[in-house]
Amino acid sequence: MKKNVLIIGAGGVAQVVAHKCAQNNDRLGDLHIASRTKAKCDAIIQSVTDKGAMKVAGSFTAHSIDAMDTAAVAALIRDTGAQIVINVGSAFVNMYVLEACIQTGAAYLDTAIHEDPAKICEIPPWYGNYEWKRRADCAAAGVTAILGVGFDPGVVNAYARLAADDYLDTIYSIDIVDINAGSHGRWFSTNFDPEINFREFTGTVYSWQNGAWQTNKMFEVGKEWDMPVVGTQKAYLTGHDEVHSLSARYPDADVRFWMGFGDHYINVFTVLNNLGLLSERPVKTAEGLEVVPLKVVKAVLPDPSSLAPDYTGKTCIGDFVRGTKDGAPAEVFIYNIADHEEAYAETGAQGISYTAGVPPVAAALLVADGTWDVKTMANVEELDPKPFLNLLNQMGLPNRIKDAKGDRALSF
Repeated sequence: MKKNVLIIGAGGVAQVVAHKCAQNNDRLGDLHIASRTKAKCDAIIQSVTDKGAMKVAGSFTAHSIDAMDTAAVAALIRDTGAQIVINVGSAFVNMYVLEACIQTGAAYLDTAIHEDPAKICEIPPWYGNYEWKRRADCAAAGVTAILGVGFDPGVVNAYARLAADDYLDTIYSIDIVDINAGSHGRWFSTNFDPEINFREFTGTVYSWQNGAWQTNKMFEVGKEWDMPVVGTQKAYLTGHDEVHSLSARYPDADVRFWMGFGDHYINVFTVLNNLGLLSERPVKTAEGLEVVPLKVVKAVLPDPSSLAPDYTGKTCIGDFVRGTKDGAPAEVFIYNIADHEEAYAETGAQGISYTAGVPPVAAALLVADGTWDVKTMANVEELDPKPFLNLLNQMGLPNRIKDAKGDRALSF
């Protein structure tokens, strides 16, 4: 059954979501996109038109919305007849959009955990601070809410579930490794919203090890990983969304997230942080102006969406899952390789946005056809991963697996 879709947000990820919804609008319904700045939505729709992305004739309409105004979001859902809301706006708006979906009965999809602008790196599990508190409300309203259905979190959660279901009898550890081996040609930039990016790295690094939450400082623990295509890469233990839900499902396994950083990024980050320029707390200038240092840094850095035309290279993101099979030690690596230039040619966005934007559209298709329309709140690892991963294979994010049998395409 076709279902109308409302996209919240107008950044690089939203651009990919828009293109992928258009490419699959024969299985979806009318498409809508809304952001505080309607001109950004208009530009995304124009890019969809320019690339001829609409698979069949249909409508794609832009709207202006303050996504932190629940009443306005609910009214827009009703006005558009949206039955699926794909929230790829700022992580600050999640709970407002989720509430609007609960009120209207629309399915809710997001790609990252909710954040309070005034708080950095809250106590774990992070989902327990916000989203999971509304699980019973979703169930009572019969609302499907699929949390963190980007790539990481999202696809990597499905990889972990698949490894546990099909490849290992017991799991000792899940190590999620995210490597961007691409180059954007700028002196310094972040690959997505600088404010959200830096907030991830200025707080405590939480990992789940030995059956308890462990803490480290950012860049304290590094390790080299031998990755397909991109080669040996240094990555650092980092706090991340998926650790907080996967540890709840697999409490006997160590669950860690590792992200690749070059020395230049680390040096710039360290200077900014030591100077207090990554603080979320307001300060007053000598002229009496109140500013938030982190927002100033965001304002002077390149818009991540502007990186796309010049981006080259590839990403490699996947799960190293270790445990036992038939009584012997075993390991699988389930992963994806994405290409920045290919992503730009197809959608006008760079590879980081592409890997984050394709999965929620695959999830929307599974909600529309009933496969994932579970009428309650769920993290990705709670759902059958195979239909999801099969769709990704068809939609531009092919999955691969490397184990004792070799390195090969993963399909079902």
